[in-house]
Amino acid sequence: MSYDFETLNKKRAGNSAKWDVRTDELPMTIADMDFQTAPEIVAALQEKIAMGLFGYEEVPTEYFQAVADWYATEHNVRPQTDWMIFATGVVPAISSAVRRLTSLGDNVLVQAPVYNIFYNSIVNNGRHVVSSDLVYDADTNQYAIDFVDLENKLSDPLTNMMILCNPHNPVGKIWSIDELTKIASLCQQYDVKLFSDEIHGDLTLNESGYNPIFGLDAKYLDNVVVAVSPSKTFNVAAMHAATVLVPNANLRGQVSRGLNSEELAEPNFVAIPGTIAAYTKGHVWLQALKDKLRANRKLVLNFLAENIPEIKWVKGEATYLLWFDVAEITDNAEALAEFIRKDSGLIVTPGSVYGGDGQHFIRMNIASPTEMIQDGLNRLQKSVHDYQNK
Repeated sequence: MSYDFETLNKKRAGNSAKWDVRTDELPMTIADMDFQTAPEIVAALQEKIAMGLFGYEEVPTEYFQAVADWYATEHNVRPQTDWMIFATGVVPAISSAVRRLTSLGDNVLVQAPVYNIFYNSIVNNGRHVVSSDLVYDADTNQYAIDFVDLENKLSDPLTNMMILCNPHNPVGKIWSIDELTKIASLCQQYDVKLFSDEIHGDLTLNESGYNPIFGLDAKYLDNVVVAVSPSKTFNVAAMHAATVLVPNANLRGQVSRGLNSEELAEPNFVAIPGTIAAYTKGHVWLQALKDKLRANRKLVLNFLAENIPEIKWVKGEATYLLWFDVAEITDNAEALAEFIRKDSGLIVTPGSVYGGDGQHFIRMNIASPTEMIQDGLNRLQKSVHDYQNK
């Protein structure tokens, strides 16, 4: 079956967070795709709506089975269904875990530059952010973990949780089995709960995919919590469906109590049929999406090489979010992004919002039809030229 990834719906409703911009502006920012979701999901939701019954929902065993089957097929790791808890989203699950598994004043460790909402989940709940910054090599355009620094910060008695981004947003890094094992081992050694956000795990553009942390040897999983969701994969964030996987029964009980006491474990009326349809009927659509994203990435990188060589791509094989080194242009990505928006209407995300060394980077969302990608690149070229000649 062929799928349409080229029709750009310009009649966005005013309540689209990404498209709440001026008509002359082009957002390549928030991690929404500008593609309609898989028609198999749409059909499932239409069938549900046609019933005309929107009462309280329970989570059936078919939901958890669909999650397990998806990971077995797509990632060669089958999680146990009794590990699973439904949640209304990955971020709500992270915030709940911070509240339930740590205490006021504790440290929660991240690896900056990292998804900025992690900081909100920590600070808004009265905990302190500690970062073991990823180390950037400008010669290879790659990031790596400083494991000496990571161990030093995990060993602090006040550090009681680590939030891992696997694969990593915004740098697109797919962590290896060895890296994940070292992280999990250190967290276990220092009695640190490890929460792994794996929302981008399906969106990999390499051959082997990513490594779910719940696929590690069981001896590393006693303090591990994992959150997955179809939201990024299928562009269904507003469906508000996620699955939290906790292999250890005692830890699972704590996480479950948190989610349930905060009313974060009750699905809306489309979350269950939408997720089941995604995970049982979405395999072919996902492969087509990946082909489109690879084509978009090639278009972007070729354009930059030919027209804006000062912008360097940080090599990553995950997500539809490209992380660009703009250090040859500026040491203030926020000022550059602000200039670009005013100059051409293109909106990109300044890396400074992700912490760490983000002031030298910008992030661009390339999950859009070719027409929009080309428009964005033309605007970027104009604005960088104007910025350098102002």
